Amino acid sequence: MALVTGANKGLGKQVAKELAGHGYTVLLGSRDFSNGQKAAEEIGDGAVAIQLDVTDAASIAKAAERVAAEFGRLDLLVNNAAISQSGRYASGQEIIAASAASVAPLDEVRAVFETNVFGALAVTQAMLPLIRLSSAGRIVNVSSGVASLTLNSDPDFPFRPHYGVTYSASKTALNAMTMALAIELEDAGVKVRAVSPSYTATAINDFQGTDSVETGARPLVLAALDTESPTGNFTGPDGAYPW
Repeated sequence: MALVTGANKGLGKQVAKELAGHGYTVLLGSRDFSNGQKAAEEIGDGAVAIQLDVTDAASIAKAAERVAAEFGRLDLLVNNAAISQSGRYASGQEIIAASAASVAPLDEVRAVFETNVFGALAVTQAMLPLIRLSSAGRIVNVSSGVASLTLNSDPDFPFRPHYGVTYSASKTALNAMTMALAIELEDAGVKVRAVSPSYTATAINDFQGTDSVETGARPLVLAALDTESPTGNFTGPDGAYPW
C-alpha cells in the first residue's frame, strides 16, 4: 500500500504507475480530485485517486482517515508534491533571479516552503501512525541534487550560481527533515530517505529538463522499492549524494 503526493502528473504519476506495476495499490494524491481520477484511470489496475492538498490540514486529515478506514496501514509514503514558485514569475530566469537571498520576496519563500517542506512534514506526521503498522515502512522524500550543501560549497559545481533561498533551499530543508525523521524512526524500523530524480522535463522547470519522466523516476522508484538499504541516506541517479 503506497501513497504518492502530487501524483496526477509528471514524476509523481510515473512513480505511481511503476509502483502499481510492481503490485502495489497506489493512492494518487492530487489537489484536484478530478485530475487524480483521470491519472488513476490512465494508469489502470492498482491506482486509486485521493484528494490531497499538502498545504491544507483538513485535506490531509481526511486523507489519513480514508487510508486508515479502507486500507488499515501504509507501507510507503512518497512525498513528491512540490513547487518551484508561487506562480508570480513567467520564466525560469525570473525564478532564479528572484530566489537570490538579497532580494527574494519573503512571501514567495514562505509559499515554496509551505508546499515543499511544511506540506511534506504535515503529510508525514498524519500518515506516520499508519506507516508504523507496516512491517517494512518507508518514507521517500523527493529532493534534488541542487539541495546538497556539500556540492554547492564546491566552486566547480555547475548549479552553484543558481542556489537560492526558495526552491533549492526548500529542498535542503527537506533533506534536514529527512535526517531528523530517519534518526527518530530508526529504532521503529521505518526507513526514511531523500532521493533526487535526474534532470527531468516537468512542469516544475517549464519542461527544460533533459530527461524523460521514465528516466527521471528511476532513482525514486528504486528507493521506494528498497526495503534493505540503510535509513537516512541521500541518493540520485548516479548513487549516493553528499548532504
